[in-house]
Amino acid sequence: MPDENLTGRTIAGYRLLDRVGEGGTATVYRAEHGERGLAAVKVLKERSRNDGTAVQRFLREAGYGTRVEHPAVIRTFDYGEEDGLHYLALEWAAGVPLADFVEKNGRMDPAVVADVIGQLCDGLAEAHAKGIIHRDLKPENIMFDPETNTLKLLDFGIARDAQEDSAERLTRAGFFVGTLNYVAPEALSGELVDEAADLYSVATITYYLLTARHPYAGRTPRDLFQQLLTQPPTPLNDVLPGLKFSEELEETVMKALSRNPQARHGSVQEFAAALKSAPKGSDGTTVKAAPTKPNGDPVADKGFGAKIRGIFGSKKL
Repeated sequence: MPDENLTGRTIAGYRLLDRVGEGGTATVYRAEHGERGLAAVKVLKERSRNDGTAVQRFLREAGYGTRVEHPAVIRTFDYGEEDGLHYLALEWAAGVPLADFVEKNGRMDPAVVADVIGQLCDGLAEAHAKGIIHRDLKPENIMFDPETNTLKLLDFGIARDAQEDSAERLTRAGFFVGTLNYVAPEALSGELVDEAADLYSVATITYYLLTARHPYAGRTPRDLFQQLLTQPPTPLNDVLPGLKFSEELEETVMKALSRNPQARHGSVQEFAAALKSAPKGSDGTTVKAAPTKPNGDPVADKGFGAKIRGIFGSKKL
């Protein structure tokens, strides 16, 4: 049964212009509102509307979004149900998913990385201050505007309240949530995690932006799962021949990637400050290395084509 297309309909004053992304449970539309202008409207899919857990998770995501107000976090306008449709209206963010930017352009300049990660950590610190753990931080869930080097954090779909009763969990014990390339090792048991798990994910994103590689190179989910549990990550200065960073920068990133949560920085803001202050290479710059895509191929086209793909709807492993 094909997914419904609601393009052309109006929900709660938002006229749905076109579909721009979708995930397992919801579809995202570019929409226009008489007072707010462009917006992104997320609508629960037809097959999920009778799934109590899916509806509850959708409403929980919306509720978390209204609690976090920060320039680096996508703004939630409103949410609710109209004519049987559960909707979530969000600020329209300029740019592209950060994952798409790196896929097209290769690794990013360390100074830019320190800047954008600082923005991410500031926004995430606001969420943490409100007791919200994101649990699915990854480049696909971050919109990046290369014109201004600014970002917006998206998708609180599997976030949790640090104060929630374990009896209120929406994930069964023993099953982890998140995306395997970015999830903290302690999350693999399915236990509730805290801010240290988000810090680990931020460090993995930092590593990826600097190198266009991940700290672990498992070829299958099973390999990656085992490596996360039993092996140390590849040191930052060993991942690409000819690419070297300062010892301080490497130590900062690798500390935040410690398997032991207690060995990481005390907060995401502490990590961001250390990243910003660390020299970027042995003489203050990086040794030049040919930019590469995450699969190791050289980047031939350095141009940037703005497109929106998979917003708010990346699949979880």
